[in-house]
Amino acid sequence: MISILSLTLLGFFLGMRHATDPDHVIAVSTIVSRQPRMHSALLVGSLWGVGHTVTIVLVGGAIVLFTIVIPPRLGLSMEMAVALMLIVLGMWNLSAILGQIRGFRAPEGAGPGPLHPRLHGHRDSVHGRASGPRPQRRGHRDDETVPVRVDRRLFGLGVCQILRPLVVGLVHGLAGSAAVALLVLALIRNPWWAMAYLVLFGIGTIAGMMLITAAIGAVLAYASKRSSRIGGYLRLAAGLLSLGFGLVLAYQIAVVDL
Repeated sequence: MISILSLTLLGFFLGMRHATDPDHVIAVSTIVSRQPRMHSALLVGSLWGVGHTVTIVLVGGAIVLFTIVIPPRLGLSMEMAVALMLIVLGMWNLSAILGQIRGFRAPEGAGPGPLHPRLHGHRDSVHGRASGPRPQRRGHRDDETVPVRVDRRLFGLGVCQILRPLVVGLVHGLAGSAAVALLVLALIRNPWWAMAYLVLFGIGTIAGMMLITAAIGAVLAYASKRSSRIGGYLRLAAGLLSLGFGLVLAYQIAVVDL
């Protein structure tokens, strides 16, 4: 009994260590770099952990309780989903950077007057817009854009801010659930103790990822306060790292492991 209890408690600390896997850290770093604030970083970490825990407990629990066998090709497909998700996250960051760069260009029909960038944001995104002499045309108020209107209707919640890390955590948990469940089956024969292990493992990943995102958020918040240019460089670096790691992982799965 004591040894089984020790193993289940060990699941908590292994879950914290599991949160430090490179693909996990790169994914949340890409999201947090768009929201360089401590409370946003903690929210991202907790939501990622919740999504990861849900799939670990549901899929891993099904494997433990019903001895379901995951076919190798299905396992590779789950890992490929992680690679594609990293690629999408990287491109998402890079597209935002390109949007800011385009904001420094003069609009068509603008006169020779001086241009200077004017930044404004919508929730978690910030983009630039060149200001200077230009023809009169109707613009949009920052509080009347489609994302803001949708968020206001949904009780003021930043829906995209909630869904992004949650979905990323779900995908990561889906890819890793089979390996975790097989490890549990090798260590713990009692299915209910095995389920307790999975739950504690999931709670550990939530705690571990919250610590990681808090550290990343603190660094990004400090850098952004020091210089907005440094914050932009860090966001660009996070996007390139996510895109590159995703491409390498996809190549490994599709060519080497297939």
